[in-house]
Amino acid sequence: MMPATASFLDVARDLLGRVSEQDAELERAAELCADAIGAGGLVHLFGTGHSRIAVEEMFPRYGSYPGFHPIVELSMTFHTQVVGANGQRQAMFIERIEGLGEVVLRNFDLRPPDAMMVFSASGLGAVPIEVALGARQRGLGVIAVTSLAATEAGESSHSSGSRLRDHADVVLDLCTPPADALVALDGLDTPVGPGSTIAAVALANEVKVRTAARLVERGSLPPVITSASVVGAGESRRLFDAAYAEHARRAARVLEGAR
Repeated sequence: MMPATASFLDVARDLLGRVSEQDAELERAAELCADAIGAGGLVHLFGTGHSRIAVEEMFPRYGSYPGFHPIVELSMTFHTQVVGANGQRQAMFIERIEGLGEVVLRNFDLRPPDAMMVFSASGLGAVPIEVALGARQRGLGVIAVTSLAATEAGESSHSSGSRLRDHADVVLDLCTPPADALVALDGLDTPVGPGSTIAAVALANEVKVRTAARLVERGSLPPVITSASVVGAGESRRLFDAAYAEHARRAARVLEGAR
């Protein structure tokens, strides 16, 4: 955490500087993704809680391309109700239920050349852990995006006692503290201003860009969704349609082959 004299933007700038010091891990992550997408497969993306934000950052949106397959469960990611039906208490309870991750995975035919990228700030929830574990058992390379400081400070809710990082081929560190929040204020015992979303989105886009660079070199980059303000309305529509069709083609394989 930074002292009370620091602004959140100052702290966030420092955080991104530390996040960027993972070049070797980012290169390995991009290579895994490029190998999967370049071979016609998918990089499956999973996250619970606010980690859903980074999942949606990967695809579909402007500047993104098919090959990344978002998987989120509304029961663990829909927080705007806060209390009552579909409330936050239920979401936090559900993401600790062992066995649910495997149920999620059974909806898809997961096999090489696919890869899996799991986002979890703490890396302690049973469901993200089980998703990573199940993906590895199916022969997929796994990328974990998590805070190593947070995972060291907490207790796993998985019966094995393992953490998300233990089931990954590549670990990208969010570099956030155990509390996630970054700024200490005078007169307040607890920090404010969480940093994991900024770090996760930055890492997601860095992996996306590095993967694209590799796919361009190989001549196998799928259509990139691009704004009409850049390429014109007609070309923008064409790229959208082409990207969605390509995503549907790739997704059809994992859905049709599900057990």
